[in-house]
Amino acid sequence: MPDPTSYPDIGSILGAEEASPVTVHNPQAAGPVLLVCEHASNAIPAGLHNLGLDEETRKSHVAWDPGALAVSLELGQLLDATLVHQNYSRLVYDCNRPPSAADAMPARSEIFDIPGNHSLTQAQKNARTAAIYHPFEEALQKTVAERLSEGRPPILVTIHSFTPVYHGKKRAVELGILYDTDDRLGQAILDQAKSEKDMVIEANEPYSPTDGVTHTLQLHALPHGLLNVMIEIRNDLIATDQDQKTMATILFRLISSALAQISAQDGSHSLGAQDK
Repeated sequence: MPDPTSYPDIGSILGAEEASPVTVHNPQAAGPVLLVCEHASNAIPAGLHNLGLDEETRKSHVAWDPGALAVSLELGQLLDATLVHQNYSRLVYDCNRPPSAADAMPARSEIFDIPGNHSLTQAQKNARTAAIYHPFEEALQKTVAERLSEGRPPILVTIHSFTPVYHGKKRAVELGILYDTDDRLGQAILDQAKSEKDMVIEANEPYSPTDGVTHTLQLHALPHGLLNVMIEIRNDLIATDQDQKTMATILFRLISSALAQISAQDGSHSLGAQDK
């Protein structure tokens, strides 16, 4: 097998025939929600030689968020929402992390060693950042800016999935509602979630801002005072097409009810300015 760190430093991360690093679905959507899926794919550019990983590892949760894109697509249809998602594995570059983060291109993830991320030079890191992270961030920033210029501040909702077992410990939480310094939408969803008696739904679990997972919210929502939330779904609950449709329906119900609650409380449907 070729050395997974042997690719040239600059200009060869994505070949001419490889997919764009970002896709924007339904850019003209009429709904106020803007969906984001940063860990939608487990694809690895050919020049990175699978990062030295076997097929089983590349298909596992370590490389992406299984089911998250399918749920996002279903939810996008229900909400008539624009969806921005990444097309390469978070092991190549984790688009929910800034370039300065140690886990933006991790050499180890949970119990998995990532050979292709060992001893990366700064030039190699810069090449990945330029090829993967910057186009994703620019597409998301452009979408937010366009909505703001139209007087339609978007409501930012990011969709993730997590493994039922982490470092050998089972996780009881099934749906995590995560938020940073602005908890308006997160708390409203949690209020509505009280009616979901059959699900274990918790705030800032299984991760929280202290784990560095709210980068997208910090970068694209908080500076503009936009309503925002990060949703984590335990991936055994979205393993099949029907599971994904069912979860999308649950999320549609929770998000819609939460937005109605906020609108009733502040008397406005713009749902954008934090100081209303």
